[in-house]
Amino acid sequence: MKPRTIHPEGWASALGYANGMLMADGTLHIGGQIGWDKDKKFTAGGFLGQMEQALSNIAEIVRAAGGEVTDVGRMTWYVTDKEEYLAKQREVGKAYQRVFGKHFPAMSMLVISELAEEEALVEIEATAFIAPQGQALAGE
Repeated sequence: MKPRTIHPEGWASALGYANGMLMADGTLHIGGQIGWDKDKKFTAGGFLGQMEQALSNIAEIVRAAGGEVTDVGRMTWYVTDKEEYLAKQREVGKAYQRVFGKHFPAMSMLVISELAEEEALVEIEATAFIAPQGQALAGE
């Protein structure tokens, strides 16, 4: 089985990249998601709004691949403003839990000077594992 491109229904086309790639072994690689919606329009709310939208995008890609947010095992966050992130930790946690609940995968965060999209304040990439149908994970 070849890798399968994952593109949630109704989303604007991804040009030159894939939002997600589901590998034959069930590994789902999710490309960096920013704070724009399915129409590639940035959401309101500055950093917090963009962060919650990026997380929602990840959740949507996982569901389009047949999984749930609890299948996400790793995230890498890229933020452009460390001070804003640190100043809003409580709000970040609440926004995170609105999308991912109490599921906390392994995470890394990098502070960078800018992202490719001029308006983007945060980008989050993730990796999930979605067991191929009929195959349970060890311990289940």
